[in-house]
Amino acid sequence: MAQRLGVHELLHVFSFLEAQDLLCAAQVNKIWNEVSMTTELWRQLCLRRWSCPTVLGTQTWKQYYLCRSELEFRMETGRSEKDFICKAVFGHTGEINKLAYISTNEYQFDRKKSVVCTVSSDCTVRAWDLHEGTEIWSSPLQPAPLVNLVTYPQLQLVATVDKQGLIKVWKAQTGWEWASFCLPTSCSAVEACDHPEGSFLLVACAEGTLYTLTVPQLQVVSKVTLFPSPFVSLLCSPDRQWLFASAHNSDLGPKVFYTQSLLHPSEDELPVSTTLTVRLSSKACWAPDEAARLIVMHRNGSVRQLVVTTFELKAMKSRDRVSILAQQMASFLLPDAMMPPHLMQSHGSQVILLTSGSELVLFTIHGLQLEAFRDHQKPITSLWVGPERVITSSFDLSLRVYTWNKKSNFPALKSCYHLLGGSHRWARGFSHVESDIMSIVGVEVRSTGTSILRSYCFKVQCGQKACTG
Repeated sequence: MAQRLGVHELLHVFSFLEAQDLLCAAQVNKIWNEVSMTTELWRQLCLRRWSCPTVLGTQTWKQYYLCRSELEFRMETGRSEKDFICKAVFGHTGEINKLAYISTNEYQFDRKKSVVCTVSSDCTVRAWDLHEGTEIWSSPLQPAPLVNLVTYPQLQLVATVDKQGLIKVWKAQTGWEWASFCLPTSCSAVEACDHPEGSFLLVACAEGTLYTLTVPQLQVVSKVTLFPSPFVSLLCSPDRQWLFASAHNSDLGPKVFYTQSLLHPSEDELPVSTTLTVRLSSKACWAPDEAARLIVMHRNGSVRQLVVTTFELKAMKSRDRVSILAQQMASFLLPDAMMPPHLMQSHGSQVILLTSGSELVLFTIHGLQLEAFRDHQKPITSLWVGPERVITSSFDLSLRVYTWNKKSNFPALKSCYHLLGGSHRWARGFSHVESDIMSIVGVEVRSTGTSILRSYCFKVQCGQKACTG
């Protein structure tokens, strides 16, 4: 029967096979091998399993599938030396206050390397090659300690803020200073906004003003009065159409701005915004799989119980104006026995992740507790949530890696393994953690008060073991 099947018939049959079966079929004979290499077969396998890249580089779809499968397998098993290489990266002489990846989040395994930027109390911004464990460049000493940064990977730019409110933009590849802008007071929050109309920097200063600046020129587009508070949070929505702004534990309700009105200010009208009907907000996040689903943690009136409320935002456009409709979708009280959460993130469109002391707890937006993990011995200090995995850092000098079980009807998290830091003699624990497609990096706080980077770079050889394993 196999001899009577033509190429088109084989191609049709092979389209129903999974990757492991397709690799087995390739070993039958020369014709089957050639048909199994068909680009469209592997492209469809990729599309069924992942949201795929727009650029493959020099890879074929088969190479992409095998490389990414192998990478996921190694990141789920996490065997030291076999699956990843750990490196301690030294350079800063002060405490690292913030880090962010500058390398693009693309699965181009043929030329991918992980690069991060850091700012420190030692008054420098630096870029690091995590795979090599080396410093790429360091800025000259700045006038004041640097406290925050955001990156624009597609533009290869880094924006930093120092303790006195001086903002600078740097070229990520060379460390060349592009532009600067000085706020009237210190900065309380900064957020990158890659809007369809261009890249912008949103900055809240301690006096209560929100600045919208162009990137990289740092020209002022608009100024808006927010809250007179040094503790302001700014969060852009996944589609960059909305900006959430709140003052921590303030009786003033948090605001949501329509970003289009910040980019095109009118002399006669204030930017389009709405004030949410909650008070004493402490945490917020956007659901990553929804364009405008906002989740806010706040206190419940005079009782002061912690409540998590989910809003859906819509822009209501009429002939000459835009108004915002903030519709409450769900709300629930956190358990009284639960220590007040200090970190909150979201996954998909329905799942909320909270850290409470050393515990990681998952809820639905309607308040159903899904899972609780107690993998750390000391409080969790940082939480990174991605589409493939979740990573926590702790003062117990470890990172914990979890992976999402995509075969489940509802998102389920699997606790996988610890990544250990250095010696407890020299280090106090991890303060931050970030990740990209091929690496994990944590900020390890030393007993001397300085910080180092500890990177875990995963190996990819693009073999067939991941499909069969």
